[in-house]
Amino acid sequence: MFTDANNQNHDQTPQSSATPISSRLSNLDLAIHNAQDALLKLQHENGYWVFELEADCTIPAEYIMMMHYIGEIDPGLQAKIANYLRARQSADGSYPLFTGGSGDISGSVKVYYALKMAGDAVDAPHMQRLKNYILSQGGAAKANVFTRIALAMFQQLPWRGVPYIPAEIMLLPKWFPFHLDKVSYWSRTVMVPLFILCTLKATAKNPHKIDILELFVTHPDLEQHYFPKRTLLNKFFLGLDNLGRATNAIVPKRMRSLAINKAKDWFVARLNGEDGLGGIFPAMVNAYEALLLLGYPHDHPQVVTARKAIDKLLVINEHDAYCQPCLSPVWDTALAALAIQEVDKHSNAPALTRAYDWLKSKQLRDQPGDWQVARPNLAGGGWAFQFENPYYPDVDDTAVVAFAMADSQLPDLDESIHLATRWIVGMQSTNGGFGAFDVDNTNYYLNEIPFADHGALLDPPTVDVSARCAMLMAKVTKDHAEYLPALERTIDYIRNDQEADGSWFGRWGTNYIYGTWSTLIGIEQTNLPKSDPMYTKAVHWLKSIQREDGGWGEDNFSYHDTACAGHYRFSTAFQTAWALLGLMAAGEASSKEVKAGIDFLLRGQQNDGVWNDKCFTAPGFPKVFYLKYHGYDKFFPLWALARYRNELKKQ
Repeated sequence: MFTDANNQNHDQTPQSSATPISSRLSNLDLAIHNAQDALLKLQHENGYWVFELEADCTIPAEYIMMMHYIGEIDPGLQAKIANYLRARQSADGSYPLFTGGSGDISGSVKVYYALKMAGDAVDAPHMQRLKNYILSQGGAAKANVFTRIALAMFQQLPWRGVPYIPAEIMLLPKWFPFHLDKVSYWSRTVMVPLFILCTLKATAKNPHKIDILELFVTHPDLEQHYFPKRTLLNKFFLGLDNLGRATNAIVPKRMRSLAINKAKDWFVARLNGEDGLGGIFPAMVNAYEALLLLGYPHDHPQVVTARKAIDKLLVINEHDAYCQPCLSPVWDTALAALAIQEVDKHSNAPALTRAYDWLKSKQLRDQPGDWQVARPNLAGGGWAFQFENPYYPDVDDTAVVAFAMADSQLPDLDESIHLATRWIVGMQSTNGGFGAFDVDNTNYYLNEIPFADHGALLDPPTVDVSARCAMLMAKVTKDHAEYLPALERTIDYIRNDQEADGSWFGRWGTNYIYGTWSTLIGIEQTNLPKSDPMYTKAVHWLKSIQREDGGWGEDNFSYHDTACAGHYRFSTAFQTAWALLGLMAAGEASSKEVKAGIDFLLRGQQNDGVWNDKCFTAPGFPKVFYLKYHGYDKFFPLWALARYRNELKKQ
C-alpha cells in the first residue's frame, strides 16, 4: 500500500473491527441519513438531479475567444472568467488538463490568448510565466490541431498551418476510407460546421486586434513543420492533405456550394434547440460561428437559439465564472437514484417516482438518430446524456437508467426497461462489447489523419460500458431469455479484456478502479460464481492498491503511464466508494479492507453530509480531455455506505 500523503482527518482513530454491529450500524445510519438528506435536497422539483460538470481551462478560454471572434464582448462576464483562469495556473506557469497534471501547451496557448484579450498585461508575472512555459515547449506552433485552427481564424498563423478539411468531405461516398459515418458522434458534430469555417477561411472580428506573436519561436509565416510525421500511414494521409491543398483552387464552384450546403443542412437538422448541436460545447460554438459566417443575421431564430445553448453551459458565481463542456442530468439522475434506492426503496419511493417519471419523459423512441445508419431496423429506446440530444442516445446512460428502473421495483416501468434493453442488445458490436454511441466504430486507421492528432476520433467498444450493458441484460434475462445470447457474448468480451493484474481499463472514468468497479457490479447480476477468476483476480488487485488510510485513489496519469494504475497522492471519496462497491459485489463485505474503506468514508464526511473531492474524476478523452463530475462525491459514497449497512444486516 502507498503512504498516505494527504490523510483526511488523520487525527481520528478508525473504529476497531471488534466494534459491535449494532454500534457500527448506528454510526452508519447517521452518516447515511445525512448524506441522503443532502442529496435529496438537491433534487430538482421536476424530478431530476444535475450537477456541475467542469473541464480544464480550455473551454472557459474558448468562451472568451468566441466573444472576440464575433465582436460582442460582455466585460463583466469576461472579467469573471479571467478570474477563474488565473486561479488555476500551475506553479510553472502552465495550464494542465487535470488537477495536478503536467502542463498542456494547447490549453496554455488558448488561456494566454484569452487572458490577453481580457486585458492582462503581457509583462504581468503570471503572463510571463505562462509565455515562458509555452516557448519552452516549442511555441504556439506546437499546439494541437484545434488550437491551430482557432489561431488561423484569428490570423495568428497561416491557414497552411492547419489540416486541409474542405467541405467536399461531405460528398465522399461511403466506400471511401474517410466518411462521417466511420467516426464517432462527437467527431461528426464538431467537424461538420468546422468544414465550413475552414473552407471559407473564417476570420475573427477581433475588435481589439489582440495578437500573440510573442508565443511563436519563429514568426508564424516562416514556420515550416506543423504536422509531426509519426507512421507510414500518417505520411500517406499527409500526402493526401498536400494533394488537396494543391488542387483546392480548381474545385468547381458548384461542387463547393453543394458541399457547403450539405454540411449546413446536416448540422442545422441536428441543432437540438437550446441544448445545442450534439449537446457539447465545441460543436455548439462551431455551429454558431458557421451560421454567422454563412450570412445568418444575429437575430435569426436559429442563431439566437444556438447562442442560448452555449450560454446555458455557463456557471456564474459571485467572483468567477466558467463554461461547462456539456450537461449531465440523465447520468446524474440515474446514479443518484441508485444511491438512494440502495438506502431504502420504500421510504424513497416518492423521490424515485419523480426521478423515473422525468426519465421516462426523456426516453428516445421514434426520433431519428445517427445510430440508425448502422442499425436501420432497430427500434429506439435509449436515453441521451443531456436534457435533450435525440440524435445521440448514449448506450452507457441507457443501461444505467434501465437497470436503476428494474432495480427500483416501482410500477409502470416495464415498458421503458424493455424498450431500452432491446435497443441495447441491438447496439452490440461484433466483438460482443458496446461503444458509447455507435456500433463497430473501430476504423482505427482514421486516428492517423492529420486532423486526428488528439487520437479520439472513434467510439470503439469498452469494458466499462459493456459491463453496464451486461448488468442490465442479466437483470432482465431472468424473465426474458431472448437477451441471454447477447449477454453471453458480452461476458466473453469482458473476460478477454481483463488485465493480467486483474483490473479493467476505465474509458469513461478514472481509471482502472473505475473500470474494475464497473465490471464487478455488472457481473454481480449474472450467474457467475464468486470463485470465478474474474472476481478473484479483481479482488486481489483492489486489495493490493488500498492506501494506508483505508481509502483508494487513482490519478489521471494512469492514462499516460500504466505504472500509475490504481495509485494517487491521496485517497478520494468517490474512488474509495467505487472500490468498496466492487469488493462488496465480489462477496467481500466482511473483509478488513472493506471495513477500513468504510471508516475512511465516515471520517471524511463533512458536516453538510457530503464529501469534497477536488480532483478530476473522468476522461472525456484519455490523454486529451478530462472532467470533474461534481456529483460523484455526493452519490457514490452514499451508495457504498448504504450497501455496506445492508450487508451488515445480513450477518
